[in-house]
Amino acid sequence: MSEREQDRSGRTRERRERTASPQRASVRDGRKEDKRFGSRMQKKLVVLYVMVLLAFAGLSIRMIAIARDNEDEYTRRILSQQRYDSTTIPFRRGDIVDAKGTQLAVSQNVYNVILDIKVIRDKEKLDNKEYMEPTLRALEQHFDLDMATVRAYVASHEKSAYYVLARRLPYDQISAFQADMDAQGSMIRGVWFEKEYKRYYPMGTLACDVIGFTSSDNVGAYGLEAYYNEELNGTTGREFGYLNDDSALERTVKPAEDGYTIHSTIDANIQAIVEKYLKQFNDEHKDAARIGNGAENVGCILMRVNSGEILAMASYPFYDLNDTRNTDALIGNVMVDEQGNKTKQYITPESIAAMNDAQLYMNLNYLWKNFCISDTYEPGSTAKPFTTAIGLETGVITGNEVYQCDGFLESGGYTIRCHNKWGDQAVNVEDAIAWSCNVAMMKEAQTIGIERFAEFQRVFNFGLRTNIDLEGETRTASLILDADHMTQTDLYTYSFGQGFNVTMIEMITGFCSLINGGYYYEPHMVDRITNASGATVANIEPRVLRQTISESTSERIRQYCEAVVMRQNDTRITGRTARPAGYAIGGKTGTAQTFDRETGQRSKTEHVVSFIGYAPADDPQIAIYVVVDRANAAEQDDAKFATGIVRNVLTEVLPYLDIYMTEELSEAEVRELEERQLAITNQYTQTPEEEDLDNMQPQEPSPTQTPVSARPAWMDLPTDPATGHRLDPATGEHYDPNTGDPIGGSWQPLE
Repeated sequence: MSEREQDRSGRTRERRERTASPQRASVRDGRKEDKRFGSRMQKKLVVLYVMVLLAFAGLSIRMIAIARDNEDEYTRRILSQQRYDSTTIPFRRGDIVDAKGTQLAVSQNVYNVILDIKVIRDKEKLDNKEYMEPTLRALEQHFDLDMATVRAYVASHEKSAYYVLARRLPYDQISAFQADMDAQGSMIRGVWFEKEYKRYYPMGTLACDVIGFTSSDNVGAYGLEAYYNEELNGTTGREFGYLNDDSALERTVKPAEDGYTIHSTIDANIQAIVEKYLKQFNDEHKDAARIGNGAENVGCILMRVNSGEILAMASYPFYDLNDTRNTDALIGNVMVDEQGNKTKQYITPESIAAMNDAQLYMNLNYLWKNFCISDTYEPGSTAKPFTTAIGLETGVITGNEVYQCDGFLESGGYTIRCHNKWGDQAVNVEDAIAWSCNVAMMKEAQTIGIERFAEFQRVFNFGLRTNIDLEGETRTASLILDADHMTQTDLYTYSFGQGFNVTMIEMITGFCSLINGGYYYEPHMVDRITNASGATVANIEPRVLRQTISESTSERIRQYCEAVVMRQNDTRITGRTARPAGYAIGGKTGTAQTFDRETGQRSKTEHVVSFIGYAPADDPQIAIYVVVDRANAAEQDDAKFATGIVRNVLTEVLPYLDIYMTEELSEAEVRELEERQLAITNQYTQTPEEEDLDNMQPQEPSPTQTPVSARPAWMDLPTDPATGHRLDPATGEHYDPNTGDPIGGSWQPLE
């Protein structure tokens, strides 16, 4: 190594030593300091640690002593706070009322009976009173309980503070017990009542298809209950409890918000009239040609022509909304299998007993469905006014055409026959509807063509939902052909209402547009929604969706449909039996063969018959549609099954709506109306038999409820336009229109 390198190496070692020296010195000094700190502080830390342990030990001993000596008191205080100071406050589901405020669905207070076992096992410290036996004896006296089970539970659950003895009892079933419990010197303890609400339907079966029902947790099923479930339900409230700085109990309550009230457009009195005659039809035809109801289904809809408001909607059989699973309502109905498909059997008490749970539920589900919006069928000849309207509106026919009907027409290898196998011979456009000529309709459709016909079917909303505000409406898009898939034969059968399916609500809504000037109103069941204080939160106005035809075409259709019912001296018109005494109406009958699933052919024995009409003829106010699905008769293809119901319903409904008679009454019609009036009067004034009174269940009165059976007879009498009085055509007696008091005078027939 050179001298320069040695010198450089020496200087480097010297710098390292100078740098390292202070660090080594610092480490040595720190070791001395740590040694001094540890020797003094360790003793202090040990003493502190021992003191903390002693403190925790003392605190633990004290807590154990408190828990041992005051266990019952503190447990009861905690349970009390849990029970009363952090509780749910249920909301009240809103009512459903008819157009005049009659309650159709309400929510009533009910109570769960709760037993606090810890309280009844406790003794009063001052006088050593025993509460358990007096309380249990009182429960046995006032409630229908299995006391052996109750006593066994009390013995095995000494610390239970929440034992449900009975659920959803009305107030009148708990009031006597509550009075005994609150009496001075009472030994009853530990029982309290948990408030809930129970859905109740004051009218029982009335409008069951429209209203629907709810489950126990306020979820709507079917009808208005399901469609307006969100509006009807409110918001649950809450009561909170806590202890303040002075250990005093403070409460904070967030009140429940009750649901809204739904004001429907149906009139309970009109609904009752409709249901009366549907039941009468069933009673007259039940078990006639086979065991079972008067028909597989019978439906009726009444709608205001110029607004789309539904006045009544019903289908038979009915069911009790307060007892929806009562299987008695199934007896006589067509049976469905576990997949919901109809069978050829009809339900008897024996077949109900043989059903498994799945099949029973499917049959109940079939009962609960609303036939008027859920079931589909071929409309038959009620579709003929639509075909003629298409021809007139498109200009391909003028209304002056005359067609030759020889009883059939050939198409696509098929022979398509008219209902008159001999043929109607020369048939003009009005005759084609009045006589219900299939051949004339096919020739009109041939002129219209597939493209235009299919387009107008969509204009009339066939194949689409109407969007009525009811749960369960069926869409028929898959049951109707568009222009790309329609053949000439399809066009022919469509022209007279066979080959495609509709629902009742589809047909009557489209028909209203035919006769009201062409305005297609969206059908609706509700016109107003109010909150719990009565303030309006929503108005549902009539809604015009489109204009289907012109006023001039509509006028022609009214003329043709009036001829179906009112044409004089013509034995071939099909709707004469639908006319109520004293009124001119229009309409169209319908008969359609059903499709047999087993054979894949049209049935020769099973038919759907119907009548769709309006009143009065010169100024349509209401439309009515009745469908009888496979009447219980040897020969089902008789439109009189439907027209008879229409006549009965309109005979009572038109005077009720203050629609005046326009036609002169025959002697037979006068006698008929007198007999009807007498029957109605007897219905409203007769006293129930004593045995019926004994079987009646008490009902909480409701200030807005007016049962149909309690409606005074004078309210259904026609109004004299000259005086404004209610008058009785049979006696000539006048009545005050507000009070019903007799005011004298003489009755003169209306011109």
